[in-house]
Amino acid sequence: MTPPGLRWLRGRTRDELDGWFGKLERRVLEALWRRGPSAVRDLQDSFPETAYTTLMTTLDRLHRKGVLDRAKDGRAFVYTPRFTRDDLRAGLAERALHTLLGDDAARVRPLLSFLVDAVTRGDREALDELEQLVRQKRDHRERQK
Repeated sequence: MTPPGLRWLRGRTRDELDGWFGKLERRVLEALWRRGPSAVRDLQDSFPETAYTTLMTTLDRLHRKGVLDRAKDGRAFVYTPRFTRDDLRAGLAERALHTLLGDDAARVRPLLSFLVDAVTRGDREALDELEQLVRQKRDHRERQK
């Protein structure tokens, strides 16, 4: 799955997934998360304004992006989300950060400093949570050695 860009980092207030997927793609994902595995005909009642072929193309596009699995059921495909909503959000955020930072530690430090400053200004409790997460990661890494 190769996301189209880092548009969601531009200060959008909408859900992070809106930056990666078109409006119809997002609605289809939401429907599949709600309903579970579905064929195009199963989803049609949720998309009365959308042509069957448009819905079929959208599901195929999401499959090619690696977001949906599909299995043949007779002449139709049944589509299943490959990730939960939260897992998809986390994966996209991780990919965006890796794209932005790469493996260069020198490029990470300014971002971390900015993150800590932003969190400190906005929410003291969030800074405590961040500190706890860092401690947990360090402890986990030490146990792995």
